[in-house]
Amino acid sequence: QVQLVESGGGLVQAMGSLRLSCAASGTIFSINVMAWYRQAPGKQRELVASISSGGSTNYAHPVKGRFTISRDNAKNTVYLQMNSLKPEDTAVYYCYAAVSQSGTYWGQGTQVTVSS
Repeated sequence: QVQLVESGGGLVQAMGSLRLSCAASGTIFSINVMAWYRQAPGKQRELVASISSGGSTNYAHPVKGRFTISRDNAKNTVYLQMNSLKPEDTAVYYCYAAVSQSGTYWGQGTQVTVSS
């Protein structure tokens, strides 16, 4: 079993920055894809950014140029640096991991609130 623990959410003013972290623990051989999703009230969960084990990244259009995803494979940790935050970025942010020989896992979510 694998657990994902997120940290770093909070309240920030528009144009501010936050850094989210997500650490995976448990029985882990290797992690293929790690990603961040978000879900705003009344909306479906959507992909924000993903990163492969080799470092290839993919971003949703609304966050390109503002958010940066990175990972530390030795620590089984993924990060999301969020800059120039907008009120429309307000959501619960979830960490996702696809673990080799195990399955896919989600974190519990961390609230990000951006005030105007």
